[in-house]
Amino acid sequence: VQLQASGGGLVQAGGSLRLSCAASGRTFSGYDMGWFRQAPGKEREFVARVTWSGGITSYADSVKGRFTISRDTAKNTVFLQMNSLKPEDTAVYYCAARSYYSGSYYNADDYDYWGQGTLVTVSS
Repeated sequence: VQLQASGGGLVQAGGSLRLSCAASGRTFSGYDMGWFRQAPGKEREFVARVTWSGGITSYADSVKGRFTISRDTAKNTVFLQMNSLKPEDTAVYYCAARSYYSGSYYNADDYDYWGQGTLVTVSS
């Protein structure tokens, strides 16, 4: 399984970015596709997830209303649209996948596969 994240960059506060995660290597039916982030000196934290089959979404409170997660099953790609970005959103963003039949979607330890990360920097 490969997860390839892209789309990070430098943006001013209030701006937008769209992250992509290209997934390959297996069928993802029955999987959660998640985005996590890790800021310098901090633990990796949950950002958002979408179920591959039903498109059910969940968000961290810190991004609710500003970020939107979606997936294109035909293209095997997951997106994270980030609007109204804040300096505190600066982090390396990782996409991940896990079977949603066990564990919790907000727990990084319950994810089986991880992408390499893409850096998002929001300047004030």
